[in-house]
Amino acid sequence: MIRIPGEPGKDLCDKHLGITRRDILRIGGSGLMGLSLGGAMKLQALANPATGGRGWGKAKSVIMIYLQGGPSHLDLWDPKENVPDNVKSVFAPIATKLTGVKYTELLPKLAKVNDKFTMIRSMSYTPNGLFNHTAAIYQIMTGYTTDKVSPSGQLEPPSPKDFPNFGSNIIRLKPPTEPMLPFVQFPRPLQESNVVGKGGNAGFLGKAYDPYTLFPDGDDMDMAKMDKIKVDDLNLRPDMFAVRLQRRAKLRDELSDAMPEIEKAVANYNLDDYYKQAMNLIVSGRAREAFDLNQEPDKLRDRYGRNTFGQSCLLARRLVEAGTRVVELIWPKVANSDNHSWDVHVGLNDRMKKQSAPMLDTGLSALFEDLDSRGLLAETLVVAIGEFGRSPQKGVSTSGNGNSADGRDHWPYCYTSVIGGAGIKRGYVHGQSDKTGSAPVEDPVHPAELLATIYHSFGIDPETVVMNHLNQPRELVKAKAVTKLFA
Repeated sequence: MIRIPGEPGKDLCDKHLGITRRDILRIGGSGLMGLSLGGAMKLQALANPATGGRGWGKAKSVIMIYLQGGPSHLDLWDPKENVPDNVKSVFAPIATKLTGVKYTELLPKLAKVNDKFTMIRSMSYTPNGLFNHTAAIYQIMTGYTTDKVSPSGQLEPPSPKDFPNFGSNIIRLKPPTEPMLPFVQFPRPLQESNVVGKGGNAGFLGKAYDPYTLFPDGDDMDMAKMDKIKVDDLNLRPDMFAVRLQRRAKLRDELSDAMPEIEKAVANYNLDDYYKQAMNLIVSGRAREAFDLNQEPDKLRDRYGRNTFGQSCLLARRLVEAGTRVVELIWPKVANSDNHSWDVHVGLNDRMKKQSAPMLDTGLSALFEDLDSRGLLAETLVVAIGEFGRSPQKGVSTSGNGNSADGRDHWPYCYTSVIGGAGIKRGYVHGQSDKTGSAPVEDPVHPAELLATIYHSFGIDPETVVMNHLNQPRELVKAKAVTKLFA
């Protein structure tokens, strides 16, 4: 059967899915017209032109501040008053730049700059084996869940069959225009227990789109890790760049020898410039300079905070300034751990007040101010989010973990994220949680929708089809962008 899609998916219950596997299978058997998958994609593009709309294509780079461990929204950005003591935060609410919007006393600096970004107080999803960290991390990083989830919520180690990290998709579809590392991940890997890096690489796209990882020496409690970066030792991974360049050069030579007319056909596309740019990355020293935090004034480094998170925020700014497309800054502590972690099953009051919250407040507020003052915020999307929030009631178990009387367990049903820059509304609060912070009462946002919004901001249709390791078509993410977030 031949079916040429005019408006793909309109005959289905889920009209938003676009071109379907059924369409592709029908097309696959239609040799009569010579219509390939590529041809089908062209037909889809003609029938459904680029998404466009608010925020479309505004971002040139993205900084993902990944607060792995799951910060408590009730004790940071969404405090509740007139609630039972086992729900109410011990930290006093304070006024912010926005009338009627309060934070807790843990975030005094962010309270003064929240007119620069949007808060989403209605992040929410119903877990399917996602109560614990690794599976939830995989979801927010790739937009997909997995079939293999252990009772604890942990997954298998990273695999070439995994869905790609969103950053890998972005640099494949929107490669950087500067001779600079396209995707950088630091200062530590995504991790729960002994599952390291799940959701953090290019998966079935291949190693060519893996991030450049910068994990300085020292354990997670070493607050001077970023001072140990040795810029002279920063070499590009051979499996990512050198081999890739060699393959492309060899292929190009073979094509030139066999089909010289190709050179004429693509003369206007400046392929030589592409190769020059790639080689310049290796020899120019641009990346080494970007990683050199010593080039920044001491006063500015102090403003970001002399700790791993603060200096990582400063490095994130330097990288996007130098042309990096995707920066993934991972909270510098294993997800399910104590001391400086957001996984506050026990000792929440002390740990958040003396450890994690001051670093977040200082580093993230400085990043927004610094980007804005340099004019970089207009083209840089900044997202700060964890894999979930914390339970409204203290001392109860929601994930099988034990919790002290002042501890909160995992809570995916309602939590808060921050997003700003690249056309995102300033001083806006999207959505609202109920009186105990247990569930959204308006405008819920699924993590997959947040990823779709990131793609949209780069001018990438979230439902763009890519081929997985089995050569099967898969959407970047099965969700729509939340365009209400854009001005």
